Amino acid sequence: MTRSAIEPHPLLLFASISRLHIVAIAALGTLTFGWLFLGERPWLLAAVAALDWFIVNLLNRVVDLDEDRVNRITGVAFVDAHRRAILWCGVGVLAVSLVAVHVVLPALLPLRLAFHALGFAYNWPLFPGRRRIKQLYFWKNTASAMGFVLTVFCFPLIGQPISGTVLTCFYFFVLFELSYEVIYDLRDAPGDAATGVRTYPVVHGQAGAVRIIDALLLGSFATLVVGYLTGLVPWRIAIMAAAPVVQLVLYKAALRRPGGITSSDCIRLTWVGAGLLATYHVWVELDLPGVS
Repeated sequence: MTRSAIEPHPLLLFASISRLHIVAIAALGTLTFGWLFLGERPWLLAAVAALDWFIVNLLNRVVDLDEDRVNRITGVAFVDAHRRAILWCGVGVLAVSLVAVHVVLPALLPLRLAFHALGFAYNWPLFPGRRRIKQLYFWKNTASAMGFVLTVFCFPLIGQPISGTVLTCFYFFVLFELSYEVIYDLRDAPGDAATGVRTYPVVHGQAGAVRIIDALLLGSFATLVVGYLTGLVPWRIAIMAAAPVVQLVLYKAALRRPGGITSSDCIRLTWVGAGLLATYHVWVELDLPGVS
């Protein structure tokens, strides 16, 4: 039997262990909203966002072995065999990056410390009763969404005024991001139930979780539509209302298949989101209709 029949290609293994799809969408989100709010692309901030999400996802894989094993997530055997090395690699990269980035962007340090403090509290049992944020109903998804807010919104908006446009985008983004969280929780329901993680699918069942996802997608779509109709957001932002529609169609199609939402479905959904953001920048560069 060949190695390819036993384990995935090394590049696919790396992408899975580091959750490269999440790293990509976080970096592109920072780049996109930075451009929308500031009129220029904050490449360095997007790179820092990518690094921070890479570190958090790497450390999360070390902690989530039990859930990932039940849910048959790719790379569990590799992470289990190299757990200590991955842990110290993540912590080491974080320590070095905190110093290096501070030299170039000192204003970013408080936000990065807050982001990683949230990440550690999410992953490790730092609360009374040896609980972690991931185990707490409602707060699990909220904490993850706030991690994205810190990098996608707070990174590019350091020292900038908060306008009605920014707040409208914030509400849209949080609702849309939370829909991702609950879709992922649908995939992870067996492992979460086995390890005491109280997600919406675990507490309310699949039907309840689906209603929550639909409400989040409808809310995010309506936020931008209302924002456009009231003049709070220009068309170049309002067009992002297409993203919840695309997500609704794709996740419903995956849900109807035997077995329901799979790991591949979640990764595909995230790459589609990242692809939409990348396409948006290409559209802008080509000066196609609808940019203004």
